[in-house]
Amino acid sequence: MTSTDSPMRRRLAPMGARVTSHFRWAVDATSRVATITLDRPERKNPLTFDSYAELRDLFRDLVHAADVKVVVVRGAGDDFCSGGDVHEIIGPLTTMSMPELLAFTRMTGDLVLAMRRCPQPVIAAIDGICAGAGAMIALASDFRIGTPRARTAYLFTRVGLAGCDMGACTLLPRLIGQGRASELLYTGRSMTAEEGLAWGYFNRIVEATALSDEARALAADLASGPTFAHGITKTMLHQEWSMSVEQAIEAEAQAQAICMQTADFRRAYDAFASRRKPVFEGD
Repeated sequence: MTSTDSPMRRRLAPMGARVTSHFRWAVDATSRVATITLDRPERKNPLTFDSYAELRDLFRDLVHAADVKVVVVRGAGDDFCSGGDVHEIIGPLTTMSMPELLAFTRMTGDLVLAMRRCPQPVIAAIDGICAGAGAMIALASDFRIGTPRARTAYLFTRVGLAGCDMGACTLLPRLIGQGRASELLYTGRSMTAEEGLAWGYFNRIVEATALSDEARALAADLASGPTFAHGITKTMLHQEWSMSVEQAIEAEAQAQAICMQTADFRRAYDAFASRRKPVFEGD
């Protein structure tokens, strides 16, 4: 094995050079903010078998990305994502065998797992339709910024399926409460932007013309922070769901002690002592 083929060399391969086939991917080299744009606006940006798989693989690889600090997910045009394409996914699913169906549903769940496991904060910028699998991508994100015309629907029951898709029955109740989640998952009705903000689904609502700028501003603010510590925060938010209070407190004690060994922790102290704003470098 040559030095250029070493595992460490591959692990640190830049994501900015990645070429995608089923959505747009761009990385700002200065801020290290990456943007995923679902780009089929004429059909409200639906997903296909291939785009599911490519999104899953990209988020899996972000675990090893040194050049990406934050990810923004958005839709082209006036909508976020209408979910699985009716003709390219729903239709073919009706002809598949049970093993094929299970392989597909596991793949879609793996996308959510990959989003939750990548250390980078993920921001969903949501305008217009946000439905089905698109709503699950929004739910799997760490932040959700919406517009007044955002309409979010977990409409699996509308196509004869259960509401428990891609982790919906575990993620949605934790975010908006069991009763509200039950209503959305049983009925498949759309949640308005106003409801989403009041229920804690959206972090904020902004006008459609300001959505991209608002998402970029939040991403830039997060990217300027302590990258390693942000990754630890995301990990603990995810892992503590299955812990007792005692386990969580001990896990957080260990996690914080690790962060106290980083150079960013020392930089923050030095900046405070000098009465200046800290400049974090992610180590």
